[in-house]
Order: sequence, then structure tokens, then C-alpha cells
Amino acid sequence: MSSDHPDATPDPAVSDYRLAPLVVARFVGMSLVALALVMFAGTALVATLDLPGDLLVALLALGVVGVFTLAWWLRSRAYVVRFGPDGYRVRMIRGAGVLRASWKDVEDAATASPRGIPCVVLHLVDGRTTTIPVDALVADREAFVRDLQDHLQRGQGLRPL
Repeated sequence: MSSDHPDATPDPAVSDYRLAPLVVARFVGMSLVALALVMFAGTALVATLDLPGDLLVALLALGVVGVFTLAWWLRSRAYVVRFGPDGYRVRMIRGAGVLRASWKDVEDAATASPRGIPCVVLHLVDGRTTTIPVDALVADREAFVRDLQDHLQRGQGLRPL
């Protein structure tokens, strides 16, 4: 849980949740496959058009820097779920449903396990939902749910008993 800006003091009213290491590894693996395909196409172009081989070295260097930059960003900067004082935002989760809503729009929060994947489901007043797979986050499930409940209560103007 942290703020987006590296020099900013963490705002206790904002909670960020990052990608789990296994999910980061999948993204980095896909980028390595993409780099291999780009290198294959580049090699074909260099061979076909009789271009200098140094272009391949430069392409590979740029690709490797890009893969490492992606891995660093996913690991330390990108958030998947952000709870703020006004609402929540979800990114990089395919099939999450509603990606952004205010706390006043949330009717209730529940846990579910579609296809055996532990999730938190936010039900909105208009019938739509947001589904967050907890295993995709670097977070303890119970701590995540407690933090969600705290943000939801504060966002709806409720005080704990």
C-alpha cells in the first residue's frame, strides 16, 4: 500500500495493491515471447534486405531494456486495485466488470470463488459488479477485506461500532 509518487508521503486514506509475483512473471514471459517474435521478424528483414547485422543487436538491446523496464514497473509501480477516499479503481484484471466506482455506489461486498478462484465481489446499487481475484494481488486476503471494509465504511459515512 503506497502512493503513486515516490517522493510523496503515503496517504493513509489511499491503499494501493500491486500484482502478485506469479502474475508479474506471466506478463514478463509474454513480453519475452513478443521480443522473440520481433527478433525473428527483424532477422528476416535484415537477411532479406541485406541490412547490417548491428540493427539486430540494437533491436535486441532495446527489447531487453524494455522487458526489464516492464518488470520493474509491474513489480514496484503499477497498482491493480486502489482504494481512495472517494471510491475504488481496478486495473489490469480481465473480466473485473466495473473498473471504477464511488463508495456511495457500492451496495455490498462479498467473497466468492468462481472456478475455485477466491474473489471479492463489489455489488453496485445499479446491479453491476466488480470482481477482484485476491490471488492476483500482493496482499493477505483477510487484511485486504478489512481494508476494503474500512474504506467502504468511511466512504459511505459510517462509523465503526
